[in-house]
Amino acid sequence: MSEPIKNRFLIICVICSVVAGIVAFQMIRIQNIEGAEKILAASENYQGVTRLVYPDRGSIYDSRGRLMAGNETTYEIGLDLNSVHQPETVASVASSVLGLDYAQVLGYARMEPGNGNPYYVVLDDFVEKDKIVELEIIKEDYENRVAKGNETIPSISGLMWVPHSQRSYPEGTLASNILGFYSYLDRTGGLGYFGLEEAYDSQLSGTPREVYIAFDPQRLTTVEEVPPGVSLILTIDREIQALTEQTLDDAIEWSGSDSGTILVYDPEDGGIIAMATAPRLDPNEYWDYDELFPNPNPYNSAISQTYEPGSVFKVLTMAAALDSGSVEVDTMFNDTGSITIGGATIYNWNRGGWGMVNMTECLQYSINVCMVWLATEMGPDTFYTYLKDFGLDRKTGIDLGGETNWPLKLPGDNQWYEVDLATNSFGQGISLTPIQMAMSIGALANDGRMMAPHVVKSLIINGQQYDVDPVVVGTPIKAQTAHDLTDMLVESLQDEASNALVDGYTVAGKTGTGEIATPWGYSSSETNASFVGWGPAEDPKFLVYVWLEKPAISPWGSEVAAPIFSELVGKLVVMMDIPPDSIRLSAVPQTVGQ
Repeated sequence: MSEPIKNRFLIICVICSVVAGIVAFQMIRIQNIEGAEKILAASENYQGVTRLVYPDRGSIYDSRGRLMAGNETTYEIGLDLNSVHQPETVASVASSVLGLDYAQVLGYARMEPGNGNPYYVVLDDFVEKDKIVELEIIKEDYENRVAKGNETIPSISGLMWVPHSQRSYPEGTLASNILGFYSYLDRTGGLGYFGLEEAYDSQLSGTPREVYIAFDPQRLTTVEEVPPGVSLILTIDREIQALTEQTLDDAIEWSGSDSGTILVYDPEDGGIIAMATAPRLDPNEYWDYDELFPNPNPYNSAISQTYEPGSVFKVLTMAAALDSGSVEVDTMFNDTGSITIGGATIYNWNRGGWGMVNMTECLQYSINVCMVWLATEMGPDTFYTYLKDFGLDRKTGIDLGGETNWPLKLPGDNQWYEVDLATNSFGQGISLTPIQMAMSIGALANDGRMMAPHVVKSLIINGQQYDVDPVVVGTPIKAQTAHDLTDMLVESLQDEASNALVDGYTVAGKTGTGEIATPWGYSSSETNASFVGWGPAEDPKFLVYVWLEKPAISPWGSEVAAPIFSELVGKLVVMMDIPPDSIRLSAVPQTVGQ
């Protein structure tokens, strides 16, 4: 290499080294000057944005996997003010397609972003897909046009639509008293109200995460996915729920009742198969709540409304008396038609006496005086101990939002009097919810074991299903007592040819007619008509609780609630695939040959 060339090469190397050094020095200096961190942070805004992303709310399915509550895609319509080129066109399209006010949209579209003005304006929200399809067609049409002469190509640049989830209830009012509702119009602060949406709100909502979203489309594939909330599989059977609701609605119309409740409960594991109340809200339009449920009307009377159950309560008094050994099934009692306790005289519902009766006949004829005698034979301590063992002093803990209970008056309380022992024995002066009654009486149908009522059968978390184990909350009576009570109630229904009988099936049950307390005493013209029954008697698979409030056609549970039980159960056994007695009881167990 010649000397001149070598010198030029060295000069170039020196210059490159100096420049590289200057650049390196400047990089170090800039990164350490005051405000460098702000500059770097600001630069990230041009590359992407960090947003708090809310997961899809978990879905709710019935026991057979049919969707009861889920999410559907809806859209937010907005204006990116930096991208608006033709405010008039944008306003015209927004007005014609979305029904928005032309002048208002035009005012937004003409705004200059910055200097106190927003960069993005929300025009509408929860827009359905069909409207978005119209906008997409218009946008595509404009983009495909060819300019002719001086004609300006129409453009809706700046008009944006962003998809997001909206809570959806595909079955409308069906099971709405169980589901509750989610205030989806509040996209960041929505809450679950009543039912499952309230009880499982945090699980259904999932956990929002901060996610960095790159503007570069090539990097969008790296956006972190946010897992959805927990999904629920219910013990509720959609078809049985629909049948139960229709049966209740027909019963209210037929009887002229103010309202009503029907529960279908599995006494073996505590699962709620159906829970119907009236009225019912369409949770897709939850803003109608105040109009449909003016205070103090409860959203779900099965768990939120207490009432004096009347004679259906007598099965618990008899169970306590038999289990405590105070009486036996064949114990005789001389009913004179009245009994005095605590200075008050108690009469039978018909003001008459039945003479010598056994315990089964006490239930069959629904004798108030016999129940009072049983309570006095047990004494207050034993009687109320059994009531507490039956869970009547507390909420059941069912997994639905809004459960309530009425305090149980006990001896020693300021408000308890000796006459309460008498009236409580036949279901008066004691206020309970239907779910409390179903849970406690369920012990009679389940060998004395009382199961916690529940609506959720399984939870789906991150794609894995976790089953909910049934919970025994107590064993208030012995198995033999439960069997004896069931036999007694089967006999009493059959002997009186009750309206509750179901052709082909042996069921146990008890009617109830409760007077309604008013500020001026008990009303003789308005009642709560009830019936509770379970079957098949030898191996119960269901317990049905019927309550009609203030029926006009008749005050008696035997004439109003009992036939509703029979009608519902006649269809229920078919839907639950329960063979009639003639087939089920004639089956002979097969033995394996040697």
